Amino acid sequence: MPASLPDSGFDYVAVFYDPLARLVYGRALQRAQQAALAAGLPTTGRPRVLVAGGGSGWVLGEVLSRCPGARIVYLEASPRMLARSRAWLARHWPQAAGQVEFRLGTEAALQPTEQFEVLITFFLLDLFAPRRLRQLVARLGAARAPGGAWLLADFGPPRRWWHRLLLRLMYGFFGLTTGISGRQRPPIEAELARLGLHPAPAGQFFGQMVEASVWRESGAEQAAG
Repeated sequence: MPASLPDSGFDYVAVFYDPLARLVYGRALQRAQQAALAAGLPTTGRPRVLVAGGGSGWVLGEVLSRCPGARIVYLEASPRMLARSRAWLARHWPQAAGQVEFRLGTEAALQPTEQFEVLITFFLLDLFAPRRLRQLVARLGAARAPGGAWLLADFGPPRRWWHRLLLRLMYGFFGLTTGISGRQRPPIEAELARLGLHPAPAGQFFGQMVEASVWRESGAEQAAG
């Protein structure tokens, strides 16, 4: 995987990423993901769901438990993370093997005609420098079906001194270990707004440092509510 694709660098931290996240943030990151899913994932039907940068696979169980009929494309640029996700599904949800397509790559691995009713980006968009983020968001946005929901759980704009300190330490660590292009939190909300999407907040966690939200067009947001 080319070094210019920063999410591929998570091969180097795949083994200890989840324990490290729990050590620093407790269950706050998981709770944010659960809140976004509870607010924006349909519970019935067979929606087509894209999980981009899914990490080690934990989120698969959350999606399938809430929407048993979901058809999931699990897009991950780290081969080791993808392997861990396959193993997680085989161990915990073997009955759903036919509903999940594991795909190695970045947004470039999406087919031009693919459309998804739900996009899930959990703790992914914060990894990128602004120019790369704009490219990623535009491509993912093109894969969102009309009226579809974009579920976001990520670090919010820093509001307190310790938010800024912790983010600086986090970017320094992951910059060294994974080669991510981001050096500070990029303008995530502005890029989603460029697509004409509007947020419905779903919760704040870890002293308001972590946020969950669901993004839709205005009309789709009203219809979903």
